[in-house]
Amino acid sequence: MGIYKYIRESWNKPSDEAEQLIRERLILWRKQPNTLRIDRPTRLDRARSLGYKAKNGIIIVRQRVNRGGRMRPMITGGRRPKHSRRKKVIDINYQTIAEQRANKKYVNCEVLNSYFVGKDGMDYWYEIILVDRSHPEIVADKGLSWIGDAHQRGRVFRGLTSSARKSRGLRWKGKGAEKVRPSRSAVWRRKAREKQLI
Repeated sequence: MGIYKYIRESWNKPSDEAEQLIRERLILWRKQPNTLRIDRPTRLDRARSLGYKAKNGIIIVRQRVNRGGRMRPMITGGRRPKHSRRKKVIDINYQTIAEQRANKKYVNCEVLNSYFVGKDGMDYWYEIILVDRSHPEIVADKGLSWIGDAHQRGRVFRGLTSSARKSRGLRWKGKGAEKVRPSRSAVWRRKAREKQLI
């Protein structure tokens, strides 16, 4: 077995010592800023499987996101339609929110991928792999140069990363997935136009 398999097993089935180490890490991470650039991945096996390479032009950012229900503040006055619902209906998951916040901090980079590293009662932590699209080493790398294309700019804000595609329902194919492509809203608009023509 390679080293990555041992690392994966230690994350999937942590021993008592590993669980104690994770708890100590979370205590430290709570005191750190929400968006923090780190030197190396916490989960090397996961980062490597998602495209991370230890080279110039690729950075790792640990992002913290608050857990809990997405509720608006209590509505105190006025009977308007926008006051009829307190819960925010958001079609993106916490991982995508973490990717977007990290990309807002590092605007010259594009999000390649991200992975989960921890949670406690209040927060989630994700590590985001960011790539500098114009770095010479990235441009010369055949496996990563595609991220510098013009149509990849702002990909995390257009739902093109893996976690965003999951929340958009694009992991399905074939039977049962007729209404998710190109997007659910596009299918809804097409159906609405067809009803008007009839």
